[in-house]
Amino acid sequence: MFDSSSVWVIAGLSVLALLMIMGLLAKMFRKAGPHEALIIYGMRGTRIVKGGGTIIFPMIEQCRELSLELMSFDVAPQQSLYTQQGVAVTVEAVAQIKVKSDPESVRTAAEQFLTKRPEQREGLIRLVMEGHLRGIIGQLTVEQIVKEPEMVADRMRSTNASDMAKMGLEVVSFTIKEVRDKNEYITNMGRPDIARIKRDAEVAAAEADRDIAIKRAEAQRAAAVAKAQADQERVAAETASLAKQAEAERDLDLKKASYLEMTKKAQATADKAYEIETNVMQQKVIAESVKVQQIEREAQVKVQEAEIARREFELIATVLKPAEIERQRVETIASAERQRFISEAEGRASSIRAQGEAEAEIIFKKGEAEAKAMNIKAEAFQEYNQAAIIDKLFTGMPEIVRALSEPLSKVDKVTIVSTGNGDAAGAYKLTGDITKIAAQVPALFEALSGMQMSDLLGKVRMIGDKAAKPAIPPAPASKS
Repeated sequence: MFDSSSVWVIAGLSVLALLMIMGLLAKMFRKAGPHEALIIYGMRGTRIVKGGGTIIFPMIEQCRELSLELMSFDVAPQQSLYTQQGVAVTVEAVAQIKVKSDPESVRTAAEQFLTKRPEQREGLIRLVMEGHLRGIIGQLTVEQIVKEPEMVADRMRSTNASDMAKMGLEVVSFTIKEVRDKNEYITNMGRPDIARIKRDAEVAAAEADRDIAIKRAEAQRAAAVAKAQADQERVAAETASLAKQAEAERDLDLKKASYLEMTKKAQATADKAYEIETNVMQQKVIAESVKVQQIEREAQVKVQEAEIARREFELIATVLKPAEIERQRVETIASAERQRFISEAEGRASSIRAQGEAEAEIIFKKGEAEAKAMNIKAEAFQEYNQAAIIDKLFTGMPEIVRALSEPLSKVDKVTIVSTGNGDAAGAYKLTGDITKIAAQVPALFEALSGMQMSDLLGKVRMIGDKAAKPAIPPAPASKS
Protein backbone atom coordinates (compact mmCIF):
# COMPACT_ATOMS: atom_id res chain seq x y z
CA MET A 1 0.00 0.00 0.00
CA PHE A 2 1.28 3.49 -0.94
CA ASP A 3 1.22 6.13 1.71
CA SER A 4 0.09 9.69 1.07
CA SER A 5 3.59 11.00 0.46
CA SER A 6 4.22 8.46 -2.27
CA VAL A 7 1.00 9.47 -3.97
CA TRP A 8 2.03 13.08 -4.05
CA VAL A 9 5.41 12.17 -5.44
CA ILE A 10 3.85 10.14 -8.20
CA ALA A 11 1.37 12.90 -8.95
CA GLY A 12 4.10 15.49 -9.06
CA LEU A 13 6.21 13.36 -11.35
CA SER A 14 3.23 12.80 -13.64
CA VAL A 15 2.51 16.50 -13.84
CA LEU A 16 6.18 17.22 -14.50
CA ALA A 17 6.29 14.61 -17.24
CA LEU A 18 3.11 16.06 -18.74
CA LEU A 19 4.57 19.52 -18.66
CA MET A 20 7.76 18.29 -20.31
CA ILE A 21 5.78 16.55 -23.01
CA MET A 22 3.70 19.67 -23.59
CA GLY A 23 6.83 21.83 -23.72
CA LEU A 24 8.42 19.45 -26.18
CA LEU A 25 5.32 19.45 -28.34
CA ALA A 26 5.14 23.22 -28.15
CA LYS A 27 8.76 23.43 -29.22
CA MET A 28 8.14 20.98 -32.12
CA PHE A 29 5.02 22.78 -33.31
CA ARG A 30 5.75 25.64 -35.76
CA LYS A 31 3.20 28.18 -36.99
CA ALA A 32 3.21 30.25 -40.20
CA GLY A 33 1.56 33.71 -40.30
CA PRO A 34 -0.28 35.15 -43.33
CA HIS A 35 2.87 37.08 -44.31
CA GLU A 36 5.19 34.06 -44.53
CA ALA A 37 5.47 30.44 -45.61
CA LEU A 38 7.23 27.55 -43.84
CA ILE A 39 9.43 25.36 -45.99
CA ILE A 40 9.86 22.00 -44.20
CA TYR A 41 12.28 19.50 -45.64
CA GLY A 42 13.73 16.28 -44.31
CA MET A 43 12.72 12.66 -43.95
CA ARG A 44 9.14 13.26 -45.07
CA GLY A 45 10.19 15.31 -48.12
CA THR A 46 9.56 18.99 -48.81
CA ARG A 47 6.38 20.52 -47.43
CA ILE A 48 5.02 24.05 -47.64
CA VAL A 49 2.84 25.45 -44.87
CA LYS A 50 1.20 28.87 -45.30
CA GLY A 51 -1.22 30.41 -42.81
CA GLY A 52 -1.19 27.35 -40.51
CA GLY A 53 1.02 25.12 -38.37
CA THR A 54 2.73 21.73 -38.37
CA ILE A 55 4.87 19.53 -36.13
CA ILE A 56 8.53 19.34 -37.00
CA PHE A 57 10.47 16.38 -35.70
CA PRO A 58 13.93 17.34 -34.54
CA MET A 59 16.99 15.76 -36.14
CA ILE A 60 14.97 14.33 -39.07
CA GLU A 61 13.34 17.53 -40.32
CA GLN A 62 14.28 21.19 -40.63
CA CYS A 63 12.24 24.31 -41.25
CA ARG A 64 12.97 27.69 -42.88
CA GLU A 65 10.81 30.76 -43.25
CA LEU A 66 10.15 32.44 -46.60
CA SER A 67 8.71 35.96 -46.43
CA LEU A 68 5.65 36.67 -48.58
CA GLU A 69 5.63 40.39 -47.80
CA LEU A 70 5.75 43.08 -50.44
CA MET A 71 9.28 44.06 -51.42
CA SER A 72 9.76 47.69 -52.48
CA PHE A 73 13.08 48.87 -53.89
CA ASP A 74 14.46 51.45 -56.27
CA VAL A 75 15.26 50.63 -59.88
CA ALA A 76 17.84 53.23 -60.88
CA PRO A 77 20.52 52.07 -63.33
CA GLN A 78 23.88 53.75 -62.74
CA GLN A 79 24.60 54.01 -66.45
CA SER A 80 22.65 56.27 -68.77
CA LEU A 81 19.88 54.70 -70.84
CA TYR A 82 19.63 55.56 -74.54
CA THR A 83 16.27 56.21 -76.12
CA GLN A 84 15.17 55.44 -79.67
CA GLN A 85 16.46 58.90 -80.68
CA GLY A 86 19.89 58.22 -79.17
CA VAL A 87 19.35 60.62 -76.25
CA ALA A 88 21.02 59.52 -72.99
CA VAL A 89 18.59 59.72 -70.06
CA THR A 90 18.66 58.70 -66.40
CA VAL A 91 15.51 56.97 -65.16
CA GLU A 92 14.64 56.36 -61.52
CA ALA A 93 11.72 54.09 -60.70
CA VAL A 94 10.23 52.19 -57.76
CA ALA A 95 9.12 48.56 -58.06
CA GLN A 96 6.94 46.52 -55.70
CA ILE A 97 7.43 42.76 -56.01
CA LYS A 98 6.25 39.82 -53.93
CA VAL A 99 6.24 36.04 -53.99
CA LYS A 100 3.11 34.59 -55.56
CA SER A 101 0.71 32.85 -53.17
CA ASP A 102 0.22 29.59 -55.04
CA PRO A 103 2.22 26.58 -53.75
CA GLU A 104 4.10 26.09 -57.01
CA SER A 105 5.35 29.70 -57.00
CA VAL A 106 6.29 29.44 -53.30
CA ARG A 107 8.24 26.27 -54.04
CA THR A 108 9.99 28.00 -56.99
CA ALA A 109 10.84 31.06 -54.89
CA ALA A 110 12.19 28.82 -52.13
CA GLU A 111 14.47 27.11 -54.62
CA GLN A 112 15.75 30.50 -55.82
CA PHE A 113 15.99 32.66 -52.67
CA LEU A 114 15.64 30.53 -49.50
CA THR A 115 19.33 30.65 -48.57
CA LYS A 116 19.91 34.25 -49.72
CA ARG A 117 19.73 37.35 -47.62
CA PRO A 118 17.09 40.00 -48.46
CA GLU A 119 19.68 42.37 -49.96
CA GLN A 120 21.04 39.56 -52.17
CA ARG A 121 17.53 38.68 -53.32
CA GLU A 122 16.73 42.33 -54.11
CA GLY A 123 20.03 42.69 -56.00
CA LEU A 124 19.19 39.78 -58.31
CA ILE A 125 15.67 41.08 -58.96
CA ARG A 126 17.00 44.63 -59.56
CA LEU A 127 19.46 43.37 -62.21
CA VAL A 128 16.64 41.67 -64.13
CA MET A 129 14.38 44.72 -63.97
CA GLU A 130 17.15 47.16 -64.95
CA GLY A 131 17.90 45.01 -68.02
CA HIS A 132 14.27 45.05 -69.12
CA LEU A 133 14.01 48.78 -68.39
CA ARG A 134 17.01 49.43 -70.63
CA GLY A 135 15.40 47.46 -73.48
CA ILE A 136 12.06 49.27 -73.15
CA ILE A 137 13.66 52.74 -72.97
CA GLY A 138 15.61 51.95 -76.14
CA GLN A 139 12.34 51.41 -78.02
CA LEU A 140 10.71 54.70 -76.94
CA THR A 141 11.30 58.39 -77.52
CA VAL A 142 11.97 60.93 -74.77
CA GLU A 143 8.54 62.43 -75.34
CA GLN A 144 6.84 59.06 -74.79
CA ILE A 145 8.82 58.38 -71.62
CA VAL A 146 8.04 61.79 -70.12
CA LYS A 147 4.43 62.15 -71.27
CA GLU A 148 3.29 58.53 -70.95
CA PRO A 149 4.81 57.05 -67.78
CA GLU A 150 1.85 54.68 -67.33
CA MET A 151 2.53 53.15 -70.72
CA VAL A 152 6.15 52.55 -69.69
CA ALA A 153 4.99 50.98 -66.42
CA ASP A 154 2.52 48.68 -68.23
CA ARG A 155 5.20 47.54 -70.64
CA MET A 156 7.59 46.87 -67.75
CA ARG A 157 4.99 44.74 -65.94
CA SER A 158 4.13 42.73 -69.07
CA THR A 159 7.78 42.30 -70.07
CA ASN A 160 8.95 41.22 -66.61
CA ALA A 161 6.02 38.88 -66.02
CA SER A 162 7.59 35.82 -67.66
CA ASP A 163 11.01 36.22 -66.01
CA MET A 164 9.48 36.96 -62.60
CA ALA A 165 7.20 33.91 -62.91
CA LYS A 166 10.27 31.74 -63.44
CA MET A 167 11.48 32.92 -60.00
CA GLY A 168 8.03 32.54 -58.38
CA LEU A 169 7.56 36.32 -58.18
CA GLU A 170 5.10 38.86 -59.54
CA VAL A 171 5.38 42.59 -60.22
CA VAL A 172 2.70 44.35 -58.17
CA SER A 173 3.51 47.84 -59.41
CA PHE A 174 6.19 49.80 -61.24
CA THR A 175 6.32 53.59 -61.02
CA ILE A 176 8.73 56.02 -62.70
CA LYS A 177 9.85 58.66 -60.21
CA GLU A 178 12.09 60.85 -62.34
CA VAL A 179 13.56 61.15 -65.83
CA ARG A 180 16.65 63.34 -66.33
CA ASP A 181 19.13 64.02 -69.11
CA LYS A 182 22.48 65.84 -69.21
CA ASN A 183 21.82 67.71 -72.47
CA GLU A 184 18.70 69.53 -71.26
CA TYR A 185 16.61 67.76 -73.88
CA ILE A 186 13.66 67.40 -71.51
CA THR A 187 13.98 71.05 -70.43
CA ASN A 188 13.90 72.21 -74.03
CA MET A 189 10.88 70.06 -74.85
CA GLY A 190 8.53 72.76 -73.50
CA ARG A 191 10.21 75.62 -75.27
CA PRO A 192 8.37 75.11 -78.60
CA ASP A 193 5.03 75.29 -76.76
CA ILE A 194 6.12 78.39 -74.88
CA ALA A 195 7.35 79.98 -78.10
CA ARG A 196 4.11 79.03 -79.82
CA ILE A 197 2.05 80.64 -77.07
CA LYS A 198 4.16 83.81 -77.26
CA ARG A 199 3.89 83.80 -81.03
CA ASP A 200 0.12 83.40 -80.87
CA ALA A 201 -0.09 86.33 -78.45
CA GLU A 202 2.07 88.51 -80.66
CA VAL A 203 0.10 87.49 -83.73
CA ALA A 204 -3.15 88.36 -81.95
CA ALA A 205 -1.79 91.79 -81.00
CA ALA A 206 -0.58 92.39 -84.56
CA GLU A 207 -3.94 91.32 -85.95
CA ALA A 208 -5.68 93.77 -83.61
CA ASP A 209 -3.40 96.61 -84.78
CA ARG A 210 -4.02 95.58 -88.34
CA ASP A 211 -7.78 95.63 -87.84
CA ILE A 212 -7.56 99.13 -86.37
CA ALA A 213 -5.48 100.34 -89.33
CA ILE A 214 -7.91 98.69 -91.74
CA LYS A 215 -10.90 100.35 -90.11
CA ARG A 216 -9.16 103.73 -90.24
CA ALA A 217 -8.25 103.21 -93.93
CA GLU A 218 -11.79 102.10 -94.71
CA ALA A 219 -13.16 105.26 -93.16
CA GLN A 220 -10.77 107.43 -95.17
CA ARG A 221 -11.58 105.53 -98.32
CA ALA A 222 -15.29 105.94 -97.71
CA ALA A 223 -14.84 109.67 -97.44
CA ALA A 224 -12.81 109.75 -100.67
CA VAL A 225 -15.33 107.56 -102.40
CA ALA A 226 -18.18 109.77 -101.33
CA LYS A 227 -16.31 112.79 -102.66
CA ALA A 228 -15.42 111.21 -106.01
CA GLN A 229 -18.68 109.36 -106.51
CA ALA A 230 -20.36 112.22 -108.29
CA ASP A 231 -17.47 112.56 -110.75
CA GLN A 232 -17.39 108.81 -111.36
CA GLU A 233 -21.09 108.67 -112.06
CA ARG A 234 -20.79 111.43 -114.59
CA VAL A 235 -17.80 109.80 -116.35
CA ALA A 236 -19.52 106.43 -116.19
CA ALA A 237 -22.63 107.78 -117.80
CA GLU A 238 -20.60 109.25 -120.66
CA THR A 239 -18.48 106.18 -121.33
CA ALA A 240 -21.08 103.49 -120.63
CA SER A 241 -22.48 103.39 -124.13
CA LEU A 242 -19.01 103.47 -125.79
CA ALA A 243 -17.69 100.70 -123.51
CA LYS A 244 -20.66 98.45 -124.14
CA GLN A 245 -20.34 98.92 -127.91
CA ALA A 246 -16.61 98.14 -127.89
CA GLU A 247 -17.21 95.14 -125.65
CA ALA A 248 -19.87 93.76 -127.96
CA GLU A 249 -17.59 94.12 -130.99
CA ARG A 250 -14.71 92.44 -129.15
CA ASP A 251 -16.89 89.50 -128.08
CA LEU A 252 -18.10 89.05 -131.64
CA ASP A 253 -14.55 88.99 -133.03
CA LEU A 254 -13.45 86.51 -130.37
CA LYS A 255 -16.31 84.15 -131.06
CA LYS A 256 -15.66 84.27 -134.81
CA ALA A 257 -11.98 83.48 -134.31
CA SER A 258 -12.82 80.68 -131.89
CA TYR A 259 -15.36 79.08 -134.26
CA LEU A 260 -12.92 79.32 -137.18
CA GLU A 261 -10.13 77.69 -135.15
CA MET A 262 -12.40 74.86 -134.01
CA THR A 263 -13.57 74.25 -137.60
CA LYS A 264 -10.00 74.05 -138.92
CA LYS A 265 -8.91 71.71 -136.13
CA ALA A 266 -11.87 69.39 -136.74
CA GLN A 267 -11.21 69.34 -140.50
CA ALA A 268 -7.51 68.62 -140.01
CA THR A 269 -8.29 65.86 -137.51
CA ALA A 270 -10.82 64.26 -139.87
CA ASP A 271 -8.40 64.42 -142.84
CA LYS A 272 -5.57 62.91 -140.81
CA ALA A 273 -7.79 60.16 -139.40
CA TYR A 274 -9.03 59.29 -142.90
CA GLU A 275 -5.48 59.14 -144.23
CA ILE A 276 -4.34 56.95 -141.34
CA GLU A 277 -7.31 54.60 -141.69
CA THR A 278 -6.71 54.34 -145.47
CA ASN A 279 -3.06 53.39 -144.93
CA VAL A 280 -4.00 50.85 -142.28
CA MET A 281 -6.58 49.19 -144.54
CA GLN A 282 -4.10 49.07 -147.44
CA GLN A 283 -1.51 47.46 -145.22
CA LYS A 284 -4.04 44.87 -144.02
CA VAL A 285 -5.11 44.08 -147.63
CA ILE A 286 -1.47 43.67 -148.73
CA ALA A 287 -0.69 41.49 -145.71
CA GLU A 288 -3.71 39.26 -146.33
CA SER A 289 -2.84 38.98 -150.04
CA VAL A 290 0.71 37.96 -149.21
CA LYS A 291 -0.58 35.38 -146.72
CA VAL A 292 -2.99 33.93 -149.33
CA GLN A 293 -0.22 33.68 -151.94
CA GLN A 294 2.14 32.10 -149.44
CA ILE A 295 -0.47 29.55 -148.35
CA GLU A 296 -1.32 28.78 -151.97
CA ARG A 297 2.35 28.22 -152.89
CA GLU A 298 2.89 26.01 -149.85
CA ALA A 299 -0.19 23.96 -150.68
CA GLN A 300 0.90 23.55 -154.32
CA VAL A 301 4.38 22.48 -153.27
CA LYS A 302 2.99 19.92 -150.83
CA VAL A 303 0.55 18.55 -153.45
CA GLN A 304 3.31 18.27 -156.07
CA GLU A 305 5.70 16.59 -153.66
CA ALA A 306 3.06 14.08 -152.58
CA GLU A 307 2.05 13.43 -156.20
CA ILE A 308 5.65 12.89 -157.29
CA ALA A 309 6.25 10.45 -154.47
CA ARG A 310 3.05 8.60 -155.29
CA ARG A 311 3.93 8.43 -158.98
CA GLU A 312 7.37 7.05 -158.21
CA PHE A 313 5.94 4.29 -156.04
CA GLU A 314 3.21 3.56 -158.55
CA LEU A 315 5.63 3.34 -161.52
CA ILE A 316 7.90 1.07 -159.54
CA ALA A 317 4.98 -1.13 -158.58
CA THR A 318 3.17 -1.20 -161.93
CA VAL A 319 6.02 -1.16 -164.50
CA LEU A 320 9.43 -2.09 -163.19
CA LYS A 321 8.36 -4.83 -160.81
CA PRO A 322 6.13 -6.65 -163.35
CA ALA A 323 8.85 -6.40 -166.03
CA GLU A 324 11.45 -7.81 -163.67
CA ILE A 325 9.09 -10.60 -162.66
CA GLU A 326 8.30 -11.39 -166.30
CA ARG A 327 12.00 -11.59 -167.15
CA GLN A 328 12.68 -13.94 -164.25
CA ARG A 329 9.67 -16.04 -165.19
CA VAL A 330 10.83 -16.40 -168.82
CA GLU A 331 14.33 -17.39 -167.76
CA THR A 332 12.96 -19.89 -165.27
CA ILE A 333 10.66 -21.45 -167.90
CA ALA A 334 13.49 -21.75 -170.42
CA SER A 335 15.81 -23.36 -167.89
CA ALA A 336 13.12 -25.74 -166.70
CA GLU A 337 12.18 -26.68 -170.24
CA ARG A 338 15.73 -27.43 -171.15
CA GLN A 339 16.22 -29.52 -168.05
CA ARG A 340 12.99 -31.36 -168.69
CA PHE A 341 14.04 -32.30 -172.24
CA ILE A 342 17.44 -33.42 -171.05
CA SER A 343 15.86 -35.52 -168.32
CA GLU A 344 13.38 -37.08 -170.76
CA ALA A 345 16.17 -37.84 -173.22
CA GLU A 346 18.25 -39.48 -170.53
CA GLY A 347 15.22 -41.46 -169.34
CA ARG A 348 14.42 -42.69 -172.82
CA ALA A 349 18.07 -43.62 -173.39
CA SER A 350 18.14 -45.66 -170.19
CA SER A 351 14.85 -47.46 -170.94
CA ILE A 352 15.73 -48.48 -174.48
CA ARG A 353 19.45 -49.04 -174.00
CA ALA A 354 18.66 -52.78 -174.22
CA GLN A 355 17.16 -52.36 -177.73
CA GLY A 356 20.44 -51.50 -179.22
CA GLU A 357 23.08 -49.02 -179.86
CA ALA A 358 21.45 -47.86 -183.09
CA GLU A 359 18.27 -46.69 -181.48
CA ALA A 360 20.29 -45.09 -178.67
CA GLU A 361 22.35 -43.23 -181.25
CA ILE A 362 19.19 -41.90 -182.89
CA ILE A 363 17.78 -40.83 -179.56
CA PHE A 364 21.09 -39.18 -178.68
CA LYS A 365 21.08 -37.20 -181.93
CA LYS A 366 17.51 -36.19 -181.38
CA GLY A 367 18.23 -35.04 -177.81
CA GLU A 368 21.30 -33.18 -178.98
CA ALA A 369 19.22 -31.42 -181.64
CA GLU A 370 16.53 -30.53 -179.11
CA ALA A 371 19.12 -29.27 -176.68
CA LYS A 372 20.54 -27.00 -179.34
CA ALA A 373 17.03 -25.77 -180.07
CA MET A 374 16.49 -25.03 -176.42
CA ASN A 375 19.78 -23.13 -176.24
CA ILE A 376 18.73 -21.06 -179.21
CA LYS A 377 15.36 -20.49 -177.56
CA ALA A 378 17.03 -19.44 -174.32
CA GLU A 379 19.23 -16.99 -176.21
CA ALA A 380 16.10 -15.66 -177.90
CA PHE A 381 14.52 -15.20 -174.49
CA GLN A 382 17.59 -13.32 -173.30
CA GLU A 383 17.41 -11.06 -176.34
CA TYR A 384 13.74 -10.64 -175.62
CA ASN A 385 14.45 -9.25 -172.10
CA GLN A 386 15.06 -5.61 -173.10
CA ALA A 387 12.35 -5.72 -175.76
CA ALA A 388 9.87 -6.95 -173.17
CA ILE A 389 10.82 -4.09 -170.85
CA ILE A 390 10.35 -1.56 -173.66
CA ASP A 391 7.04 -3.13 -174.60
CA LYS A 392 5.87 -2.98 -171.01
CA LEU A 393 6.94 0.62 -170.66
CA PHE A 394 5.03 1.73 -173.77
CA THR A 395 1.98 -0.40 -173.10
CA GLY A 396 1.87 0.85 -169.49
CA MET A 397 2.00 4.53 -170.46
CA PRO A 398 -1.83 4.93 -170.59
CA GLU A 399 -2.04 3.36 -167.13
CA ILE A 400 0.53 5.86 -165.85
CA VAL A 401 -1.39 8.83 -167.22
CA ARG A 402 -4.62 7.39 -165.82
CA ALA A 403 -2.96 6.93 -162.42
CA LEU A 404 -1.70 10.53 -162.49
CA SER A 405 -5.18 11.91 -163.08
CA GLU A 406 -6.99 9.43 -160.80
CA PRO A 407 -6.55 11.52 -157.58
CA LEU A 408 -8.47 14.37 -159.19
CA SER A 409 -11.46 12.09 -159.75
CA LYS A 410 -11.67 11.50 -155.97
CA VAL A 411 -11.67 15.20 -155.06
CA ASP A 412 -15.17 16.41 -154.05
CA LYS A 413 -14.48 20.12 -154.31
CA VAL A 414 -11.64 22.20 -155.80
CA THR A 415 -11.28 25.85 -154.82
CA ILE A 416 -9.22 27.88 -157.30
CA VAL A 417 -7.76 31.19 -156.09
CA SER A 418 -6.68 33.47 -158.92
CA THR A 419 -3.80 35.87 -158.19
CA GLY A 420 -4.23 37.80 -161.45
CA ASN A 421 -1.19 36.39 -163.26
CA GLY A 422 -2.70 36.30 -166.74
CA ASP A 423 -3.47 32.93 -168.37
CA ALA A 424 -1.73 30.81 -165.70
CA ALA A 425 -4.78 30.82 -163.43
CA GLY A 426 -7.98 28.93 -162.80
CA ALA A 427 -8.82 25.56 -164.35
CA TYR A 428 -6.23 26.19 -167.10
CA LYS A 429 -3.46 26.01 -164.52
CA LEU A 430 -4.81 22.72 -163.13
CA THR A 431 -4.96 20.97 -166.53
CA GLY A 432 -1.64 22.54 -167.52
CA ASP A 433 0.02 21.02 -164.44
CA ILE A 434 -1.36 17.57 -165.30
CA THR A 435 -0.05 17.91 -168.89
CA LYS A 436 3.39 18.88 -167.61
CA ILE A 437 3.41 15.88 -165.29
CA ALA A 438 2.45 13.51 -168.14
CA ALA A 439 5.20 15.05 -170.31
CA GLN A 440 7.73 14.00 -167.70
CA VAL A 441 6.88 10.28 -168.09
CA PRO A 442 9.54 9.63 -170.84
CA ALA A 443 12.16 11.29 -168.65
CA LEU A 444 10.98 9.06 -165.79
CA PHE A 445 11.37 5.99 -168.05
CA GLU A 446 14.90 7.04 -168.95
CA ALA A 447 15.74 7.59 -165.23
CA LEU A 448 14.35 4.16 -164.24
CA SER A 449 15.84 2.16 -167.16
CA GLY A 450 19.18 3.98 -167.23
CA MET A 451 18.97 4.27 -171.08
CA GLN A 452 17.89 6.96 -173.49
CA MET A 453 14.66 6.51 -175.45
CA SER A 454 16.58 6.58 -178.70
CA ASP A 455 18.81 3.68 -177.50
CA LEU A 456 15.77 1.65 -176.45
CA LEU A 457 14.11 2.13 -179.87
CA GLY A 458 17.38 1.18 -181.58
CA LYS A 459 17.48 -2.06 -179.59
CA VAL A 460 13.93 -2.81 -180.68
CA ARG A 461 15.07 -2.57 -184.34
CA MET A 462 18.08 -4.81 -183.64
CA ILE A 463 15.82 -7.42 -182.07
CA GLY A 464 13.59 -7.34 -185.16
CA ASP A 465 16.59 -7.96 -187.39
CA LYS A 466 17.75 -10.87 -185.29
CA ALA A 467 14.31 -12.47 -185.44
CA ALA A 468 14.81 -13.33 -189.17
CA LYS A 469 17.22 -16.24 -188.54
CA PRO A 470 17.18 -19.44 -190.67
CA ALA A 471 14.97 -22.14 -189.34
CA ILE A 472 16.59 -25.14 -187.67
CA PRO A 473 16.38 -28.24 -189.86
CA PRO A 474 14.07 -30.86 -188.47
CA ALA A 475 15.65 -33.77 -186.72
CA PRO A 476 15.68 -37.09 -188.63
CA ALA A 477 12.85 -39.39 -187.89
CA SER A 478 13.62 -42.19 -185.51
CA LYS A 479 13.71 -45.68 -186.74
CA SER A 480 10.88 -47.79 -185.74
